[in-house]
Amino acid sequence: MITYVITGKPGVGKTTLFNNVVSTLSSHRYVVGGIKAPEVRGIDGSRIGFKVIDIMSGEEAWLARVDIVSNIRVGKYGVAVNEASVLIENALKKSLEKADVIGIDEIGPMELKIPVFKRILLEVLDSTKPKILVVHYRLDDKEILSKLRNATKVVVDYSNRALLNSTLPLEILNKISRIYMR
Repeated sequence: MITYVITGKPGVGKTTLFNNVVSTLSSHRYVVGGIKAPEVRGIDGSRIGFKVIDIMSGEEAWLARVDIVSNIRVGKYGVAVNEASVLIENALKKSLEKADVIGIDEIGPMELKIPVFKRILLEVLDSTKPKILVVHYRLDDKEILSKLRNATKVVVDYSNRALLNSTLPLEILNKISRIYMR
């Protein structure tokens, strides 16, 4: 089972690396499913929230925003539990059924505030499909971490991100190609 965990401190390039891996796999006709949760910035450049995007369909929903009224908060962001739950559940279930590779950016505190996320994430982690996962550097969920103990861990920092962006996507492509014999 191929599982890569990309981690590192905020702002070092984890999402860029993840997107490069997904793009490389997709350009070689592998179906990559899963979710990503990019930040959204307002007109003035300040971060106003996060979306959650279905990698296969491009469908998106709000994950959290500064102006969402919610009982569930992470820092200054209200979490859009209902809106995000539907997209996350549909995207990850579809990935388990139809994708060659499952990608998730990110497994972190905000995403774990969505109750359905952990349940489906555990199904993803138990699947035999190759996985590319961005994991928050301070994740402390023992159940999730135990399922990731045999994963290949890639720690991104300012000194290695350029090298990783040029080598890791091809390394992962080569390993996945051996599985699917393409």
